[in-house]
Amino acid sequence: MGLLSFFAGTAKGTEEKPDYYEEGLSLARSERFHEALTSLRLSLRERPGDVATLEQMGVVYTRMGMAEDAVKMYQRALEQDDSSPASHYGLGFLFLNQGNEERAERHLDTFLSLPGITAGPDHVQHAEEALARLRPPPTPPPSQPSSPAEPQASALGEDLELGL
Repeated sequence: MGLLSFFAGTAKGTEEKPDYYEEGLSLARSERFHEALTSLRLSLRERPGDVATLEQMGVVYTRMGMAEDAVKMYQRALEQDDSSPASHYGLGFLFLNQGNEERAERHLDTFLSLPGITAGPDHVQHAEEALARLRPPPTPPPSQPSSPAEPQASALGEDLELGL
């Protein structure tokens, strides 16, 4: 029994196991990113392949400016669940920042097409605006003046119909 447990009055074996995932989220909110990653890694050790943990690790790596590691975490999350909205969203913007517009567009499209997206409206709007910048509106084809051959063809067609 630890000293803290002794003074707190908890008996041996009744101590609650820490929730490393929640601890990681709390540390990340406090911008204690290295500590957050440690807690999230411990959470991942307890639940290997947990999509939510992998996503949060991607977020933390992104905030730390470690884009390559963030991409790896999001890709691992997609290996577990290819419909992970957070992973598609995160990858879309990471690839956009890297100048890989094709991959960015593909992930943002997937994010927006997922049924029942639980992301907030700000995320949806952000993705839609990014896609709009990636896809400029199509330019209409230039209008072509009618060529002199068209009236002749029309007249010829009429002549054929009349049997002339």
